[in-house]
Order: sequence, then C-alpha cells, then structure tokens
Amino acid sequence: MPKDTSGTPRPSSTQNTPAADPDAARQGAFEAMDRMRDVMISRFTGGLSPASLALAYMDWLLHLQAAPGKQLEMAQKTYRKASRLSAYMLSAAGQEEADCCIEALPGDNRFRDPAWRKQPFGLWSQSFLLTQQWWHNLTHDVPGVSPHHEEVVSFVARQLLDIYAPSNNPFTNPEVLERTRKTGGQNFINGFNNWREDMRRQIQGKPPVGTEDFIPGEQVAVTPGKVVFRNHLIELIQYAPATKEVHAEPILITPAWIMKYYILDLSPTNSMVKYLTEQGFTVFMISWRNPGADDHELSLNDYRRMGVMDALDAISAICPDRKVHAAGYCLGGTLLSIAASTMARDGDDRLASVSLLAAQTDFSEPGELALFIDHSQMHFLESVMWNRGFLSADEMAGAFQLLRSNDLLWSRLVREYMMGERAPMFDIMAWNADTTRMPYKMHAEYLKKLYINNDLSNGRFMVDGRPVNLQGLRVPVFAVGTERDHVAPWRSVFKIHQLLDTDLTFALANGGHNAGIVSEPGHNGRHYRIAHHRHRDPILSPDQWLEAAKEHSGSWWESWTEWLTAQSSADLIRPPRIGAARKGYPALEDAPGTYVFQR
Repeated sequence: MPKDTSGTPRPSSTQNTPAADPDAARQGAFEAMDRMRDVMISRFTGGLSPASLALAYMDWLLHLQAAPGKQLEMAQKTYRKASRLSAYMLSAAGQEEADCCIEALPGDNRFRDPAWRKQPFGLWSQSFLLTQQWWHNLTHDVPGVSPHHEEVVSFVARQLLDIYAPSNNPFTNPEVLERTRKTGGQNFINGFNNWREDMRRQIQGKPPVGTEDFIPGEQVAVTPGKVVFRNHLIELIQYAPATKEVHAEPILITPAWIMKYYILDLSPTNSMVKYLTEQGFTVFMISWRNPGADDHELSLNDYRRMGVMDALDAISAICPDRKVHAAGYCLGGTLLSIAASTMARDGDDRLASVSLLAAQTDFSEPGELALFIDHSQMHFLESVMWNRGFLSADEMAGAFQLLRSNDLLWSRLVREYMMGERAPMFDIMAWNADTTRMPYKMHAEYLKKLYINNDLSNGRFMVDGRPVNLQGLRVPVFAVGTERDHVAPWRSVFKIHQLLDTDLTFALANGGHNAGIVSEPGHNGRHYRIAHHRHRDPILSPDQWLEAAKEHSGSWWESWTEWLTAQSSADLIRPPRIGAARKGYPALEDAPGTYVFQR
C-alpha cells in the first residue's frame, strides 16, 4: 500500500532551532536583518540585485577607462557611423526610398514594414540601429572585463536603448500614424481600453484576456484519463488507451514544475499525450502541485523522491514487471536525469530508456538566463524567497519578458495600446499565463547547485549523501534541442554528449523552447535534424554535428516514437487497467485532476 503523503512534508534536513542555541539565535537575527533589507530593496528593483548591476558596471567602466586602444577604436567607429549616416541622408534627399546603410539584426522585426523606408522614418530607424550597434561594440571586447559582466552591461544598455526606439513612440512610428489616419484616432481609444482592462485584471490577480477560453479539462488537457495517485507534491495521471493493443513498456512524462503540465496535452490537434496514446503507448503524466508559503522547505530531493520516484512506484504497481520509458521536459528533464543517475548508482533497473526534451544537464553555458544568475543575484533571490517562502510566477515571467523584450513587451505595447489591436489568444499563450510558484529551498538549491556550481555535470551532485554521475546510465537516451531556445540553448543541451557513456540520439527541431517541442505532425514549416551517437563514437562539436546531421521535414515526434518502439518489446499486449485499486492505487478522479487548477 502506498504511503499517504498528502499532508505537509517534513523538511529534508533538520536544523538547530534558535531557541535551543543562543548563538544561532543571534546569528539568525543578523541574517534576518540583511535579508529584510534585500526584500525592501527588491520592491523597487523588480527582484534584481543592485549590487550585481553595480559590480558589472564598475568592472566595465574601469577597464574601459584603462583601455586607450578601445577608446580610439570607438572614436573611429563613431566617425565611420556618422559618415555612413551622412551618406544615407544625402542619398535619401534625392529619392523617396533610399537603400539602408544598416540592416536590423535577425529576429528584429520592428522596422520590417516598407513604411520605415520612407523619410523621415528611415532616418530615425537607421540612426537608432547604428546607435544600437555602436553601444554593442562599446560594451563588448573591453580588455579585462569578465564575460558575465560584459553580457550584463550589454543587456542593460540594450534595454535602455529600446525605450527610445522610434518604433515605440506613436509619433515616430509610421505604422501607428497610418492606423491613426485611417481610424481617425479610434486606435488610441481602443488601446486605452485594452490598457485599462489589462490593469484591472492585473490588480484583481486575473489572467490575461482570452485565457477563459482555454480551461483545462474543457478546451485544453482533454485527453481522457484518471488520476491514479496523489501525494503532497504530485498527481499522477494515467491516460486511457487509444488502441486495442499497446507496447508493453509504459511512458512516464515529467514536465517542468515552473509551469502546468498540460503544455504536453494542449488542444487535441497538438497534444503530445494524445499522439503517444494513438501510437500504442500507455502514458503516465506527473501534474505538479502549485506550492505555497507552507512548502518553503521542500527540497530538490523532495521533488525527485515525491515526484519521479513515487510516480515510478505507482507505475510499477499498475504495470508490474514492465520497464518504463521516462521522458522529461525542461526542468523536469533535468530532474529526471538526476533521478535516472541515482537509480543507476543504486542498481534500480526499472527504466527502459530516458528522453530529455529541451533539458540541460551541463550548465556551463546556460544561455541568456545566466544574466540573472550570479552569487550576488543568488543571495538577493534567496532573501526574497526566504521572506515569502517561494518565488512568485510574476518574477519569473518578468525575467523572461526582459530576455525577449522586443517580442514580449514592446511589440505588445505597440500592437495592443497604440494600434488598438488585441492579439488573438491561443492555447500556448493561455498555458504560458497559467504559472506556478517555486519553493524557497528547492529553487535555491537548483540555482546554486546546478546553475552556479554546475555540480551535476562535474559529478559533485549529491543525493542521499553520495554523488551521482550521468556516466553511470546504461539505458539509451534520446535528447531534443530547439533552434531558437532562449531558456535551454540547444548547444547547451548538446553537451550531454560529453556526459554519457551510452547510446544517444540527438534531435534538433526548429522553433523555440515551447513551440519546438509542441511540434505535432502536419504542422506547416516544421523540420528537424537527427543523428545517432554510439557510446564509442568520437564526440563532435555542435557545429560539426549541425553540418553532419541529416535534415528532415515534418515533426520530430515521428522519429521519437520510432525510437521508442525500437527500445520496446517486440510483442504488443492488452492495455493495462486504469490504476491498481488492490495495490493502493485506485482511480481517484478524471483527468486533469485537482492540482492543475491551483493558483
């Protein structure tokens, strides 16, 4: 019988209480003073450490002042850019649309409209792009500046410049002016109404407009199934079979706990769960609890133990004597890699394969999120989480918005508040607004041990007092990266090649962190590259792999299911029953369960 763990879990470790130790009480009081100072400051900085920003700025400024060569180089670039702009102005004086003297960076669509070629809009956009390039040059390649501080200073400079971009001003944006002329100013009235509605919802704590059309269990997360296990941290969903016979080995999916699980069970047309069941697989899904302040002592090991391991115990009871295909997405993939390594260390052979979807295991190059992660910022975040018991979803969403400010912030401001247009809500956007919190202890451990110390890839990550190592895995691994992933850059995901001593299949899909994974068959414009690496083969660099891997049109899901089939037993069997009531795993309620509705 499974142990009922639906109550509040005990902390993973015990500590001396202040009452029992006077010295600890005094030390705790001093630390509390420092943390409360950080909490007060965070209300004005949006959770960013001013010390971290100051250190980066001083590092850059002092080294720039001590670099006469860099100063002369920038003086020369100033002259050259002024000359290019002057030549453009002379060219534009004789014709309505002059050739650009500088093009926007790939992915920057602010000045894509032909109206930006006309004057004076062309002059304003070209001047802005030249200025942006100049600041990029000024903040990079300054001798002696640490790479992290260099990226922070460049990022801050870019954010400040974007405020003054001509595309963000209604009086210098030709698209807005044209819309104003056609509508007689109605666009600004509509934009004000949009802004007022957004502010009202934000104050009331309501999700964005349109999310009410994507309710789990009604429009999204509708694949039939039952909750067959529940503890304090997870609900385990077993989905109903879609075929008369199924593969003997079930699939356990571990999603990221930062978001709700149904990114992998969206609309019926793009549900990974539905697709897997139609291919003859028995699918189990972890649905994470949305933790509150009382869960502040939940640790990363609690997530492994009460999440992955309890789910595996339930599956072993429902599908006895069957190995399990384990798949993890994003943070869930990182957690799965820790759990799988621990199982390999302890001789637990219940896994048939491991699939890691946009999941990092080596954090030496974690991508743009590293901008917000250093020791100063880590201490600042710990103080904020210490006060609340968790990291709020708003703070995480704010960080992601800053990383993609053109797409997620400024373009929305222009479209909805200046043009007066509401972007239609769709399933991924609605899911993205359905956020969760992260407990203090778990998130602090995750950032410190993985992001800052990179313990997992270096073999220093401890589970139950002993280190775990990915090289201990002996089951085949399937890993997926996405081309435009700003959360888990594919070159960072690719580093798993250096950490495994087993067969690995790596796929690179087009799209970003979410859209690249939710890439159902039949979706227009989808393609991917895939290659198999045997454990004795030489390891290629990411660029070498990119050149050698064959490109395929369509969805990587098809290659993945073929791979899963190859790792499964040859014979198909009758679908297992939903749950195992006699073993303590009854069907509790219909999917999507209860935890998915927690806010």
